[in-house]
Order: sequence, then structure tokens, then C-alpha cells
Amino acid sequence: MITIPYLTALSTYFSYGLLFAFGQLRDFFRKFVDWWKTNNLQGYAPICLGLEDFYIRRLYLRIQDCFGRPISSAPDAWFDVVERYSNDNNKTLKRTTNITRCLNLGSYNYLGFAAADEYCTPRVIESLKRFSPSTCSTRVDGGTTTLHNELEERVADFVKKPAAIVFGMGYVTNSAILPVLIGKGGLIISDSLNHNSIVNGARGSGATIRVFQHNTPSHLEKVLREQIAEGRPRTHRPWKKIIVIVEGIYSMEGELCKLPEIVAICKKYKAYVYLDEAHSIGAVGKTGRGVCELLGVDTADVDVMMGTFTKSFGSCGGYIAGSKELIQYLKYTCPAHLYATSISPPAAQQIISAIKVILGEDGSCRGAQKLARIRENSNFFRSELQKMGFEVIGDNDSPVMPIMLYNPAKIPAFSRECLRQKVAVVTVAFPATPLLLARARICISASHSREDLIRALEVISQVGDLVGIKYFPAEPHKQDQDQDQDQSGMKLD
Repeated sequence: MITIPYLTALSTYFSYGLLFAFGQLRDFFRKFVDWWKTNNLQGYAPICLGLEDFYIRRLYLRIQDCFGRPISSAPDAWFDVVERYSNDNNKTLKRTTNITRCLNLGSYNYLGFAAADEYCTPRVIESLKRFSPSTCSTRVDGGTTTLHNELEERVADFVKKPAAIVFGMGYVTNSAILPVLIGKGGLIISDSLNHNSIVNGARGSGATIRVFQHNTPSHLEKVLREQIAEGRPRTHRPWKKIIVIVEGIYSMEGELCKLPEIVAICKKYKAYVYLDEAHSIGAVGKTGRGVCELLGVDTADVDVMMGTFTKSFGSCGGYIAGSKELIQYLKYTCPAHLYATSISPPAAQQIISAIKVILGEDGSCRGAQKLARIRENSNFFRSELQKMGFEVIGDNDSPVMPIMLYNPAKIPAFSRECLRQKVAVVTVAFPATPLLLARARICISASHSREDLIRALEVISQVGDLVGIKYFPAEPHKQDQDQDQDQSGMKLD
């Protein structure tokens, strides 16, 4: 749990309150101006009105240059950011022909496969010539190629499950699968900070939803015990089934799931475990097999394993792995399999090739080197940020490391100043995070060199001083500590 300094929380509330007050004042005067304008939609209810519309117009649009920045190259360690400008106070942004070469600290390119690769790229190009960019069909019609079958076998073997099914979009993997797995009369117990795709999938299922405190096994057990004792609302009949949903690495927090404890509790109360490994599969574990390998959990104890190919594998789509009976059932009933166009064949080939490199089946040790580098880079960068005085949340070995900003004015200030110094970062605010917990989310890649990371740390440190987001005292540099020890030793002598 993040403990917000009192003065920081107070100033953040004050800033949002000020923005809200002035925004409402401007809207009040805007009504008088609009009164004289012709309304072509007389009799219609406003299609875009309310707090969401107010937030977009009065807060988001003013800093939208910090989001959705177009790039014109592969998302490697360095990439080309297209410059934009606005003539109407950021209401609209126009692209220019100018580009800025920036250090990339925002992409999910954890193992560096999103850029050209000596093993993957030639095979992807070959598959493009053989199969075309799209199957132009669903999996159950003419959209299943030999690559799709091979990919599902590869994924099942990689995550150590009997079978797997793949989809063309990671977000849909969660939002379309959950309504198939559980429905009315079932109970979903979800971590309070689960991804939006899980939230929407759970809501669409019709099942009863309960939430437990983020990454807190003791509270999960309390919720499970209470719900099993009470049963279904009104009738108090037993639940048809109970599914506990957690993530391997939480994308906005960079925290590792406390999977061993959660699995033990689910076994005790006979609840199914649904594990979302979007950010952990391929990125953590000795051989890249995710949090189960990292934390020593038997994959047989996880009933449904979900993951995406958009991070560590440099491709697109997602997968569900589980028992053969489960996967067969999903193939018969899941709308994402029955009605959506199958994953692009070149994208499937990219995933297959990336898995081969990770496992060393390409005849080299590059996969092991990438896994070692992402771990070293992540832990080095996190420790250095903490030494500088930044509030960095998350766990070691996680390539996701949020730097807390809190105050809304610091969001654009941090993002724009970093970009000015050719470091591209991602800032995240409400509604993606709670109102008080705005942050900059740094994503580290195996493709980053030590020089890249040192350059990034220098820029972030300078910007941190300028913006005022170093909430802790910086640790003295090791060389300074050695000098102090030498001087104290001389005095003692």
C-alpha cells in the first residue's frame, strides 16, 4: 500500500479542487454563449456530457500532448518520436515532419523482440510471403493455419500446461473469456487493482463480483470465508463456482503477485485460480516462464493461465492455457474464437520464433542473455532511482517501475521536460490510477545498454529536482562515502 505524505496529499487535493472550480466557472459562462448558438440537435439528449466529459475538456485536453505520441520507428531502446504542435491550446494536435530520436522508457518491449531480430525477422518475412498479413477469416472457418496450431502447442509447452488457445488481441482474451467461464450464480473474487480487461470481463459475465485488498492474501481468505458462509444473495444457496483472479505483475504498480499464499488459500476453500501473466510471461523466471517459475509455484495449481504476446514476445494477441477439457470447451463456446478474425500469421510466426530464442532452440544463448539482462537492468535502474530519493513502487526483478508524481501539475511538467531532453516516458493519471496516485511508469528492456540507463537516470534526476518529486533524501554516492570514511580514519589516527 502506498503511503502518501500528508502535505503532498493536501496539495494534490487542492490542485484538483482548483482545476475543478475554475472549470465549472468556465462552463457556467459557456452556457450563456451557447444559448445564442443554433442547436441542430433539438430534442436529443447530449451524447457527451457529464463528469467524464468535464474531465476530458478541462483537464485531459490541456496536457494531451503528453499522451498518444506517434512514433515513426520500431519501439527499440531508442525510437523516433514525431513532433506535434497545437494552435488552439491543445484541443487539437497536428503532426509535423520533424522527428526526435529519444531513449524509449515507455514500451513493453521487455526482451527486445519488437525491433529487428537476426533470428525472428527473416522467418516473419518468409511467413508474410507464404500466408499473407491476415487469414481474413475466423478460426472455425478458414482462419486456422499450420502456424496457429504450432503456436498453441508451443505456448502450452512453454507454460507447462496440457493445452492452449490463442487470440488476436490481449485485451479481448480477458474480457471475452471470463463470461464463458462463469455466469449467473458464480462468484468472482478479484484483486482491487486488476486490469480493466478483467474488470470488464467480470462485469460482462453476470457473476457476483467481490474485491479483495490488493495483493493481500489474508483479506482474500476473509472474503472467501464470508462469501462461502453467506452463499448467493437472497437465496443463500451455494455458489456454482468461485474464481479468484490475480495478475503476475501488476502493470501500474510493478508488484509481483503473492502467488504461493494465494494458491494455498484457494486450495483450502476449493476456489479456481485465474492468473493473468500479461506482464510477467517471458520477462521473469530463470527461463522466462513467468511468476510460477520465479516464485516456485507448480503450474498444475493454477487452473487458468492467461498471458499476452504484446510484451516480451514483440507481437500481438493473447492466450489461455489450461486442461485439455477447458481449452476444448473454449474452442466451442468463446466468441473471440468463433467470431473474431484469427491472429495474423506473421504475428504468430514472431511469437514462435521468440519462444525458440528464449529456450535456446535457435542454436544460440541469446535467450538466456536477454533474460539475465532484463533482470540486471531492472534491478539496477530501480535501486538507482531509490538512491536518488524518488518514491519507486514495485518489486525487484519487475521490469515495470512507477515513479510517484501525485500532483496533477507535475504530470505534464515531468513528461515534457524529459521529452525535451530526449527521454520518452509514459505518465499515468486518473482514471487509469486513483486520483491521488499519478505516476510515471518506466518500462525497462533487455535492449537497453548500461550507457542508456545511466543517461536516463541523469535526465530523470535533473527533471526530478526541477519538478520536485524526490520525496526522500538521496543516499550519498558510494565514492563520497569512501572518502568520508578515509577522512574520518585520518582524523582518528
